[in-house]
Amino acid sequence: MTRNPLIECQICHQQKPASQVLPSDLVRNSVLELIKRQHPEWSPSGYVCLADLNRYRALHVEEMLQSERGELSQLEQDVVHSLQDEELLAENVEEELAGKATYGEKLSDRLASFGGSWTFIGLFGAVLVAWIVSNTTLVTARPFDPFPFILLNLVLSCIAAIQAPVIMMSQNRQEAKDRARAEHDFRINLKAEVEIRQLHAKLDLLLTHQWQRLLEIQQLQVDLMGEIAAKK
Repeated sequence: MTRNPLIECQICHQQKPASQVLPSDLVRNSVLELIKRQHPEWSPSGYVCLADLNRYRALHVEEMLQSERGELSQLEQDVVHSLQDEELLAENVEEELAGKATYGEKLSDRLASFGGSWTFIGLFGAVLVAWIVSNTTLVTARPFDPFPFILLNLVLSCIAAIQAPVIMMSQNRQEAKDRARAEHDFRINLKAEVEIRQLHAKLDLLLTHQWQRLLEIQQLQVDLMGEIAAKK
């Protein structure tokens, strides 16, 4: 007697262990209709392997999304493929974007982070005070940038002209991060919604089969009681 009997899948016609197949009466009706359209020879007493079942589940989800949303976007197609391949969509978006960042993007992030800190404000204020004091006639007789500090204004204008595009580059990169997070959250939420729908359908199907079996057992008990009563 074999402990792990092999069962033939009706779709791929391959012998699979019992743990990798599912009876046809436990397949969701909507998925079963899709299988029957492509395999008219489908037998209600047969089995289907989990790989083919996941493939048809993904096709059913794709048809369902197309009927609700029209043409599928790339994000929705990624969700359908993940359902078929049983892949996880959860990932660390920060690490993925950090690995693709160029040296200029990393430098702009660091400069924008430093320019928006109290350290930069303190150092910048100290440099301004030192510049003004060192160019005051009360301190030195020949200041290199006397009042009204034209050279200082030129330096400040150059710093502002350079700092503005650096901050904009950092903001664009932050917007790209936010967009990637939003797309990632959308894929996870869509897959969770589809999985919950399928889970509810499976539970309803199992409850229906259990109810049918309970009715069959009850009918058998009634028949046995009738036979016992007839014998008495």
